[in-house]
Amino acid sequence: MRVYHGHDALPAAARGAVVALGNFDGVHRGHAAVVGQAVGLAKDLDAPAGAAVFSPHPRRVFAPDAPPFALMNDAQRVRALAAEGAEIVHHIAFNTALASMSPEDFVETVLHQGLGLAGVVTGADFCFGKGRAGSAFDLQELCGARGIETRIAEAVASQGETQKISSSAVRHALREGQPEIAAQLLGRPFAIDGAVFTGDQRGRLLGFPTANVGLGDYLRPAFGVYATRSRLADGSVLAGVANLGRRPTVDGVSERLEVHLFDFARDLYGQTLETELVAFIRAEQKFDGLDALKAQIAADSARARELLGA
Repeated sequence: MRVYHGHDALPAAARGAVVALGNFDGVHRGHAAVVGQAVGLAKDLDAPAGAAVFSPHPRRVFAPDAPPFALMNDAQRVRALAAEGAEIVHHIAFNTALASMSPEDFVETVLHQGLGLAGVVTGADFCFGKGRAGSAFDLQELCGARGIETRIAEAVASQGETQKISSSAVRHALREGQPEIAAQLLGRPFAIDGAVFTGDQRGRLLGFPTANVGLGDYLRPAFGVYATRSRLADGSVLAGVANLGRRPTVDGVSERLEVHLFDFARDLYGQTLETELVAFIRAEQKFDGLDALKAQIAADSARARELLGA
C-alpha cells in the first residue's frame, strides 16, 4: 500500500492510477462497490488501482463546531480501502482554498495536473466544486475532455430493502444502539481506534481492569455497555466488555471507551487498541455505590462472553 498526502509535486510512481473518489467515511458496502469498480477499470487500463479521499472530512471544515461524527480515522480508512483492493491512497487536503475551486478547476488542478489520473470512479450522488456545483455527470464530462476514463457507480441497497447504504444510515444505527445493523451496512463491525491512556484505575480496584481510549472525533454511539473484540498492536484479537460514555456512578465527565479484556493482564498504556462494538448489552446507568457497580460488571461480562462465544 502506498499512501500520499496532497496533490502537488508527486513522484512518478504516485501518478497514473485509477481511483475511487469520495469521502468514504466508514468504507461501507456502498463505498466498497465504488472501489470494486475502480479496481476493475484499473485492470482494463493496466493501471494501479486506488482511492482519492478528502482529509479532513469537508464537514469538519464547513462546520468546525459540529459534534463528532466520524466513523473511522485515516489509518482505519486506508486499511479498509486496501482490503477492497486499493494499492494507492491519495489524501486530498480539504481546506477553504480547495472548497472555493470551480468544478473545472478541481478536475484540472487536482485530478489531471496533480494526481495525473488514468481513470476515476465515483458514486452517482457525488458533488464537488464551489457550492457543490459539480455533479457526478459533470465530473464525467470534465474528466473525459482530459482523457480520464470515468465511471459512475450506482447506489447499493441494504439486503432486502430499497434504502441505499449510506454513512448516515450507519450513524443512525449506532446512535440507536444497534451495532449489528451498522455492521451489516459496513461489512464489518464499527471500531474505535486509539491510544490507551492512564485512567483512574478504579476498574483495577474492582477486579476488572480496563484499557481507556479517548473518542476524539468519532461519532458517539448510544452510551452503554457493549460486547467487544479488540485488536492489539501485535495483531492478536481479544474478546471483552466495554463501557462507552461518561461513567455516571463515579461522576465521570469526559466521554471515553473503557475496555475490559477477558483473561488478559498485560500493560497496554501508550499502545494502540482497535475495539469493535459487537453487541449492545445495556444503556449506561448510575449505581448506588461501587459494590453494586462491581456486581453489574460481573453480570455484563458474563453476558458479553455468552454473546461472543468467549
